[in-house]
Amino acid sequence: MADFSIRGRIALRAAAAASWASRRAGRGNGSMIGGLIALKIDPTIMAQLGRGRRTVLITGTNGKSTTTRMTTAALSTLGPVATQADGANMDAGIVAALSQHPGVPLAAIEVDELHLPHVSDALKPAAIVLLNLSRDQLDRVGEINMIERRLRAGLTRHPDAVVIANCDDVLMTSIAYDHPNVIWVAAGSGWAMDATSCPRSGEPIIWEGSHWHSTGTDFQRPEPDWSLEGEDLVGPDSTRYPLHLALPGRANRGNAAQAVAAAVALGAEPAKAAVAAGTVREIAGRYKTVQVGEHSARLLLAKNPAGWQEALSMIDRSASGLVIAVNGQVPDGEDLSWLWDVRFEHFEDLEVVAAGERATDLAVRLTYAGVRHTTVADPLRAIASCPPGQVEVLANYTAFRDLNRDLESR
Repeated sequence: MADFSIRGRIALRAAAAASWASRRAGRGNGSMIGGLIALKIDPTIMAQLGRGRRTVLITGTNGKSTTTRMTTAALSTLGPVATQADGANMDAGIVAALSQHPGVPLAAIEVDELHLPHVSDALKPAAIVLLNLSRDQLDRVGEINMIERRLRAGLTRHPDAVVIANCDDVLMTSIAYDHPNVIWVAAGSGWAMDATSCPRSGEPIIWEGSHWHSTGTDFQRPEPDWSLEGEDLVGPDSTRYPLHLALPGRANRGNAAQAVAAAVALGAEPAKAAVAAGTVREIAGRYKTVQVGEHSARLLLAKNPAGWQEALSMIDRSASGLVIAVNGQVPDGEDLSWLWDVRFEHFEDLEVVAAGERATDLAVRLTYAGVRHTTVADPLRAIASCPPGQVEVLANYTAFRDLNRDLESR
């Protein structure tokens, strides 16, 4: 611990002891309590843990955990990488992840959007990945243009960081637009409802195919350095790299493109980074398939309108059933009015079951969408109510968490 202050050393020892006690008591892996205690003893511990590391920070409304896992895989072609195993993306989780990987010179760290400015100040990252920005939990995150302005201001304090930004996302482009060192990636954007007006002028954004521009100021889609064409990832020198992913969906191809671009910015070979990113198969239970009686259930997670729209596009229409589970707890956002922003139409050929603590709210939305459905609040029973065979299960945060817990305790 030669690079740590005396208080920092005490903080890390106390954190390790608390984590050990938590594990012994059967209260999880203890990483969160360790991080909280370390920060309480020494508020500068994150900065101390970041010294001597080349760190990539990954943020956005959707895809943070997946892109962090892909970035970790791509960076692993250069050597060991410190990262979160559980997706804990606020201060305590970040401190815990870094403290568990002492001496590891590379790090890929997932960061909550609201925490990005001060985490960047502490860790002084080599690279920052900006994925997408859309409405999330309004009761926690707040109004989306306020977040854009806060992130843009925070980025100005780190001119030496390489920013890997999605040029198909208007808000993320605005955050990175004035930065001196940007790598633009055409990662796609399936959700544009939160960027109909220019974040810089308030005037309309006009879309012409994949290109967009502001009608109120000099602000338009930059030319991408990296793009996706068919099954390939095309680099800055027009070299094509096969990108074969284990994960489904066009959004994950965009996530992989930004992960590869970030790893290459830190010195990875593009071809090796692309292969490594493609090996990621499961992220904290997402996309996994489990056997539930006569049903083979594939689990998908969605947390906000943009994420729901993308997840719905991944649904296998040949499945024998679709269970949609929605809770309204604090981590989900207690206001479920966002259900009306999601296009639930066009599931006529599937047996659809509304589930979760807020199954009735969901059932009302499905009724207005013209989707024939049944209502079974318990997700496990909802799966059992479907015809035998493959069942697609789409759940929001706490519904997904609780279903996984119930599946493990069977």
